[in-house]
Amino acid sequence: MENIPGIEAILKDPAGAVIGLDFDGTLSPIVPDPATAVIHPKAPAVLAELGAHVRAVAIVTGRPPATALELGPGLADVPGLVILGHYGFERWEHGRLSAPPPPPGVPRARAELPALLDSAGVVGVTVEDKGRAVAVHTRRAPDPEGALAALREPLAGLAARHGLVVEPGRMVLELRPPGMDKGHALGLFLAEREARSVLFAGDDLGDLAAFDAVRASGLPGVTVCSGSAEVTALAERADIVVDGPDGVLALLAELASAFSR
Repeated sequence: MENIPGIEAILKDPAGAVIGLDFDGTLSPIVPDPATAVIHPKAPAVLAELGAHVRAVAIVTGRPPATALELGPGLADVPGLVILGHYGFERWEHGRLSAPPPPPGVPRARAELPALLDSAGVVGVTVEDKGRAVAVHTRRAPDPEGALAALREPLAGLAARHGLVVEPGRMVLELRPPGMDKGHALGLFLAEREARSVLFAGDDLGDLAAFDAVRASGLPGVTVCSGSAEVTALAERADIVVDGPDGVLALLAELASAFSR
């Protein structure tokens, strides 16, 4: 690990490092029903130890910050933790949530979803209301890949009618407002905190933008893929590939232990 320039920079100057992390598939195992997800049991303690040494620990997620906190008991106690939820549209820090007004296109698209799903003839899909976004999950469908393919075009049309964009992911298509993604959110945060190095760990296609932000920052940086058989594009771009959330937490624990030494 020490032979990777970004890791070396973080180890030499932890006080200048920002540790950025996706939530689902990175800090929390992927499950068939997103509502039943739960953070890795070791995550709060490892992040708390990291938070005592680095400039900031930031969770950058498509979920609302309140949901990440609900699914991650103990996260609120991590020193200096910032949650950039809804791809950066919402921010939780020091117990306070800040956000612009919700976009009107999301509830309109949500209201049309039942008829669209019925006309597409797909069964077994679930709709997740994220407040500022709405996600259609196909993981529980009899043919998850087939359902995903059948829904791409209809959902793209629905999104376009209401000024939204479609964010693809692991057996999910999410309709959300344009103008923000994980890369934009991470880049703004790195500049705000005057970071001197950065690590970002993710598992899904939406995390590619954050990988790009690490490269574009010009900082010593390292990208980590929480590997899975479902998404390979991230592994091809990552500096380090680990085995799911277990591997992510093992890597972060190794960093925290090095800081303590």
